[in-house]
Amino acid sequence: MVYASSSRVTTSSLPTVKALGGHGKESTCRTANSDILGWIIRRVTGRALADVVFQMLCQPMGAEDEGYYTIDSCAIELAGGGFHATLRDMARIGELIRRRGSFGGQQIIPESVITDLHRGADPAQFVANGPPTLLGWSYRNMWWVSLHESQAIVARGIHGQNMYKDPRAEMVIARFASHPVAANRVNDVYALPAYEAMADHLRNT
Repeated sequence: MVYASSSRVTTSSLPTVKALGGHGKESTCRTANSDILGWIIRRVTGRALADVVFQMLCQPMGAEDEGYYTIDSCAIELAGGGFHATLRDMARIGELIRRRGSFGGQQIIPESVITDLHRGADPAQFVANGPPTLLGWSYRNMWWVSLHESQAIVARGIHGQNMYKDPRAEMVIARFASHPVAANRVNDVYALPAYEAMADHLRNT
């Protein structure tokens, strides 16, 4: 795991980000929340986030290539969007989630974590302020969770980055993209129907 440098975010700027809604009341995806989780991991383990991710996730799942985190001006990893990996290794992460945290006979992520993830969240909260392109979905533990029969879950980044998992179809899709518009709603209208069509085909084959 190697570092690259950046000065976009510092430990002095994130505490100035104001809350958007109340905990347990609104469903909101914000990059700052992920960055704070990175700080918590660093504080609890006493180790760099990159070291923890490499030793507890990338190495045991058999990542093929080196990955790296972008760091801020304080040499702290950007957990909200600074992780870089190859497409094949991103797909491995998705497959690890699809296989309920198990790989090669080793339980890398506790199965209880995956079970809790698939529970999703209160759909009523999600309807109030969730994306209109994700009707019937919810947001839990940094993942978008389908409450439909497919039980799909997806990690969504900006500019069309996606990691889509459909456990019933035994399908994982990792997608890198560079759409000129950052918002997912622009890509959702064609990407999500395409993913669902592929999953339907696999389930019915």
